[in-house]
Amino acid sequence: MPKVRGAVDINKERCKGCDLCVVACPCDVLSLQPKEVNDRGYHFAFTVEPDKCIGCAACATVCPDGCITVYRAVEK
Repeated sequence: MPKVRGAVDINKERCKGCDLCVVACPCDVLSLQPKEVNDRGYHFAFTVEPDKCIGCAACATVCPDGCITVYRAVEK
């Protein structure tokens, strides 16, 4: 059976660090950057464990600013 793998692309300059995507992710792929901030002064989201992503797009669905794009690929 082929395995679905996901990839998360986050626009860190638009992210306001609301933490909704981190909470929505069922696989604990995302986290907020603890030390760095973007040009707007927010701690932005980033992928901690990119290999765990299943491509469910829950993070992109809850993002109020549309900063997240999720890509899905099928591994054979």
